[in-house]
Amino acid sequence: MKASRIAAAGAAAGVTVLALSAPAFAHVTVQPEGAAAKGGYAVVDFKVPNERDDASTTKLEVTFPTDHPLASVMPEPMPGWKIDVTKSKLDKPLEMHGEKISEAVTKVTWTADGKGIEPGYFEKFPVSIGQLPEDTDQLVFKALQTYSNKEVVRWIEVPQEGQEEPDNPAPVLELSAASEDGHHASSGDGASDAKPAEKASADTAADSASSDSTDTTARVLGVVGIVVGAAGVAYGVLAGRRRTNA
Repeated sequence: MKASRIAAAGAAAGVTVLALSAPAFAHVTVQPEGAAAKGGYAVVDFKVPNERDDASTTKLEVTFPTDHPLASVMPEPMPGWKIDVTKSKLDKPLEMHGEKISEAVTKVTWTADGKGIEPGYFEKFPVSIGQLPEDTDQLVFKALQTYSNKEVVRWIEVPQEGQEEPDNPAPVLELSAASEDGHHASSGDGASDAKPAEKASADTAADSASSDSTDTTARVLGVVGIVVGAAGVAYGVLAGRRRTNA
């Protein structure tokens, strides 16, 4: 009985610890679909969980960095959500593909026109962004999450290296290094892989043809060897008979 009570108490304590620690992990985050390389383009997902049992998430506002503005920001259409893109004038114009850009997207807002994100669920909000900066290792996106009961959770605290994660951390996108050949990786960009893929296919076909040719040659030589061997055996038998008769 004593052992069973200790086990039950331990299980209850474990559940309590998990319950207390769960909210620390259930916050708005941003992750790339594939690579987010410096100088390239990427599709990123803002993952939004519902942390309430009695309300739905009905609005998400994501503020884009102004210290490293992005010239191209295109959210993906989402059923059940109205999307508003806000642009602002830049203090310092950007240069992209030889053109100067004087404004950039500073905020994207998703507003539910249906049920939103109900309790017990999460949703991803995809956005194509670029050209990613080359002079920083990360981008910080501050976000506001609004619930159907009018509560607003502000995910705006910037995590600091070497310190504990804040209660309401802002989504942070980690950038990877550009490829060594000088070409910038682009998430979802199949064109950059087309030539290598074609070359690999051609190499495979060549290897296959070479292998087939080698197999055919081996088979021919094998048949010739068998025929020559049989002829040699027959000749030996006949020669033996002649010597016997003589």
